[in-house]
Amino acid sequence: MAGARSGFGQGQAFTTYADHQTGVDFHVVQGERELAADCRSLARFQLKGIPPMAAGLPKVEVTFTVNADGILEVHAQELRSGVGTRVEVKPSYGLTDEEVERMLVESIEHAEEDIAARLLVDARVEAEQVLKATEGALADSPELLEPGERPAIEAAMAALRDGWQGSDHNRIRDLIEALDQATQSFAQRRMDRAIQEALRNRTIDEVKV
Repeated sequence: MAGARSGFGQGQAFTTYADHQTGVDFHVVQGERELAADCRSLARFQLKGIPPMAAGLPKVEVTFTVNADGILEVHAQELRSGVGTRVEVKPSYGLTDEEVERMLVESIEHAEEDIAARLLVDARVEAEQVLKATEGALADSPELLEPGERPAIEAAMAALRDGWQGSDHNRIRDLIEALDQATQSFAQRRMDRAIQEALRNRTIDEVKV
């Protein structure tokens, strides 16, 4: 997982990327740039022992606080299970006023390209996740596909696979949207079946609650 930025005492939420993932790597960085690679590395640590769940279900909250000694503490906790870990960040050296000024100037000078780079990374990650989820849905519920639906979905998937490594984040977003449109009816049928199965063994009073 890339480094997280957050205000002191505030939390930022993350989740898992793969099914049955039981650990998350964190990289804490300092700086004003959009990408962790362009910031100052402060610490790396792992949160282990997350119960295996489907990707996206775990809720990992990361909080940043400064203790009485002025040391930055980073706490990560998976909210469903309560599994957590804490690390104290002790940089080997401080930043001079000149270095702070340089970091701020660089963030302004590179703002446009940094934002474009971040948008590209986000689009690529989403594309990979959407492809994986679609592959899983096709394997899990092929009986819910209507005639001619699979070729259309697979064509949209192929287009996204070909384009997700490109440098145009808008193009990748368009391909994700095209795949979403191709799978919309299929996804609705899967959701309807999941709801029916969930309600099958429940009483009327339970459903009202």
